[in-house]
This record gives sequence, structure tokens and C-alpha cells, in this order.
Amino acid sequence: MDDAFIEGLPKVELHLHIEGSLEPELMFKLAQRNKIKIPFKSVAEVRKAYNFSNLQDFLDIYYQGMNVLQKEQDYYDLTMAYLKRVAAQNVVHTEIFFDPQGHTSRGVKFETVLNGITRALEDGEKELGISSKLIMCFLRHLPEKDALKTLKEALPYTDKIYGVGLDSSEKGHPPSKFRKVFKKAKKHGLKLVAHAGEEGPPEYVWEAIDTINVNRIDHGNRSLEDKKLVKRLVKDETPLTVCPLSNLKLCVVKDIKLHPLKKMLELGLKATINSDDPAYFGGYMNENFKAVASGLKLSKKDLETISRNSIEASFLKKKEKKKLLKKLKAYMDQTANDPAPKAKVKLKAKA
Repeated sequence: MDDAFIEGLPKVELHLHIEGSLEPELMFKLAQRNKIKIPFKSVAEVRKAYNFSNLQDFLDIYYQGMNVLQKEQDYYDLTMAYLKRVAAQNVVHTEIFFDPQGHTSRGVKFETVLNGITRALEDGEKELGISSKLIMCFLRHLPEKDALKTLKEALPYTDKIYGVGLDSSEKGHPPSKFRKVFKKAKKHGLKLVAHAGEEGPPEYVWEAIDTINVNRIDHGNRSLEDKKLVKRLVKDETPLTVCPLSNLKLCVVKDIKLHPLKKMLELGLKATINSDDPAYFGGYMNENFKAVASGLKLSKKDLETISRNSIEASFLKKKEKKKLLKKLKAYMDQTANDPAPKAKVKLKAKA
């Protein structure tokens, strides 16, 4: 696929953990600023540690890196660094996750985290023209009572928090474990999403849509193992926020050529492309698009469908969606006569 076409394509990101955009350079800067000791001597050493064999290996180092985030300005700097990077990649709207429990458990105040992130999101819209929504995730390896406590802390700020999600270690922590907190969040008008079907079985996806009634499924790869589930997801037009380079890095797929994204599109699933934890997984939006475009031999039409899916699956208002869909159409019309794309990239997971 022609890189220039992908770079110019208007994109919407729906699955991004802001803590997962902490680049090693910023990690070192914040560690120094806050006088925090980290178990790495250099940026190169950190990058070397970013070789994972599974989700839990990744999460272990992910939570270590979080320790450098202490003050409101740290969260602002983290968020603004992400926004600047993706704005340069033609991301026009982003819906980002944050994990308050990963910060409050270290003694950082909920308001400190929220204010730093939202201040950056506001500045990002003014200065970079990138709109955004903020989604607060519950850590599924912790008890539901902890999630309920976090929701209580968040309720005074529903003008800043648009939805709730569910992330962290999936195996052994089904969505049904969080039935009460999701029901309560919905009563307060919050949108609902959940990680399901990444490492967990298709049953977790069923629980996410039927037990906690989510609007979107984050990942959802293993849905393809259940034909009835696929039919249901297609019928309901339930979006899947797919993360190709994340799947490769965590060995969910062994080779990008084996990624199920193209099959998802062929089956009529509302699949989207996202970066998940880009600092750890080696790629932001353009890198993810380029990897699957090359590895799966996606056409321009496929990429247009993915971009349209992302816009339609977003939590933007109808008027805002219409504006972005118009922008996408204008770009497709503009590039209609460009030369045929060529495949380039070969990517394999590191065992």
C-alpha cells in the first residue's frame, strides 16, 4: 500500500491507553523531574525490555513505567505528547482511555490525573484541531468494589468523562464480574466499552454485550471462533476496536499476515484500527495502518471502510460524524486517480 495515501487518510482512534503512550524519553525526563528511581539506565535499555511474550509480561512493565507520573503537569505533558504525534498523522478525533486506579493506588489524587489529561485535551482541540472524548477504565484484576469506589470519585466529573471501560489482565476476570458498576455507570449517562476476546474466550464477548451491555468491544479478535457471535455482532453493528501491532507484539498473532482484520471486514464486522499502547508496541496510527495494509494486501476501499467504521463507531454527535465523513469522502475523491499501491512491509512477532 502507498504510504502517502495512508499518511493523508483522515483517521479516528478509539482504543488508546494514554499511559501506554509514555515514550522512554519522556519516562526518563519525568523520573528525573520527580526524583523517581526506575529500573533502567538508558532509553535503549527500556526499549530492549519492551519484548513481551504475553499480556501479563507487558502489564508488569507498563505499571512500572506509570510510577513516574506524579503531578498534574506530568499527565498534561504525557497527553499533549500523544496529541501532537497523532495530529501529525492526520488523526482528527481520538477517544482515549485512562486508568485512575493505577494512579490513586500510588497516592496520586484522582483530580490530579483528570485535570492534567483534560487540560491537554482542551489545548489539543484549540491548538491542533483534534477533538477528543475521555473514557475511564476499571482494572479488571481488582475487585468490583474498587471499581465502584472509583466510579463514585468520577461522578462529579461526568462533564469531562464520557464513558467507562474495562482493561488489564483479561484471563480469569470476565466482564460479568463488573455487572453492578457498569449498570450504575449507564444510569449516570456514561457510554460503555470493554476489552473482550483479546486473550479471553468468545464467552467474554457475549458477557460484554449481554451482561454489561457495552456500546463497543475493545479487541474482539476471538469473536471469530463463534459463528453465532459473529452474526450477532454484525446484526447489531457492534464496533470492534482492533489493535494490529499490539496483537503482534503480544503474540496474539504470530505474523501480521495472519491477522484477522481482513476476515472481519469480509464477514461484515464493524472493525476499526487503533494503536492501543503505541510506545510499547512500536507504532501509532499510521504504523498500524501501514502494517496491515501491506501484510493483508488491503485495498484503498478497505482502508476507507475502516476509517468510516471508526467515525461511525465514535461517540461524536451525528452532526460531527457527518462532518468527518464528508472529509473522508473528499480525501477519497481527491486520491481516486493516484497510482496503484505496492506492498512493502514484513512483520513477525518476536517470540
